Order: sequence, then C-alpha cells, then structure tokens
Amino acid sequence: ATLKAPTIFFCRNNGYAISTSVEDQYAGDGIVCRAIGYGMAGLRVDGNDVFAVNAAVREAREYCLTHNAPILIEAMTYRQGHHSTSDDSSRYRCPKEVHSHSTSTDPVKRLNAFLERNGWMSADGTAKIRDEERMAVLQAMESAERRPPPKMETLFTDVYELMPRHLQRQERQLHDHLAKHPD
Repeated sequence: ATLKAPTIFFCRNNGYAISTSVEDQYAGDGIVCRAIGYGMAGLRVDGNDVFAVNAAVREAREYCLTHNAPILIEAMTYRQGHHSTSDDSSRYRCPKEVHSHSTSTDPVKRLNAFLERNGWMSADGTAKIRDEERMAVLQAMESAERRPPPKMETLFTDVYELMPRHLQRQERQLHDHLAKHPD
C-alpha cells in the first residue's frame, strides 16, 4: 500500500482462522475497515454470490487502473469443511451451525438454483456435469501418479531466466545435501 501499487488484496473471511472464530480474533466489523489504516480503499462483498464477487473484482480492477492504487476486497463467506486434513472442526463448531450455512449460503447451491430458476440448467444437467468433471479429475490424478517424480534439479529451473544468487546458493546446497544423503 505504501508503494501505491495497483494491487487487489482479496481476503476471504470465512469466519475462522483455523479454529479461532472471528469473534475471538478482533473487535469491530471485519477486515475491510482496516484498509483505511493502510491508506487503501476497501470493498465488502457476499463471498457466496458468484455474481457479486465478479462485480466487486471488476470494480476493484477499475479502481486500481484509474487511481493507480491498491484496494482490499473482503469476501464474507463460510468455511463448510475442515481447515485441513489434520483439523476436526467439530471440536469448535456445532453441527447445527455448519448445516445452517450449508443449506442457506452454499455458493454452489445458490448458483445452481439461479441457473435452474432461469431455465439455463436442470438438476440432471448439473449432476451430469459434476459426474463428468469428477471423472476427468480422477483420470488426471491417475495420470499424474503414473509419472515419475520430477528430478530435484528442476526445482530451480522453471521461474527465472537468470537465476538469482541466493537461489544459485540454495541449488548448490541441495546438490551437496543430496550427494551426502542420496536416500
């Protein structure tokens, strides 16, 4: 923000930071109000509404281009699943809370309902697309799992045309480590 870089900062406020609810994280009304403290504009949007998010990002982009300045978007949403595979969100969220959000604010269900209401998609069409895409993902995973892992040396070859010194040093350190510990 201090450099006035035309950057969109996108914060998905899902109500939790791992297992800590927003009520225990900060006082006040969300994150977007903090943008002013950094000298930035801010927008809040219903993160469960695909059309509202699209409009907010378009507006933010226009703001960045017009003002040559950063902007913060806070998308208000809800994390329906666990934070990670090691998280058990039932320890800090009751099933009633999760069920309430999954039935009333789920963005996929909302979009499907909109498409069906306007006659652009049917429940059968949605199920067919979901099944086809699930199969495509599973096939891609199987294909990727059959490939040999990339060589360790490729860690350093796909970003910079001319590798910076600090990465050259890290590459040598990795090479030395692998020479000492080949397994």
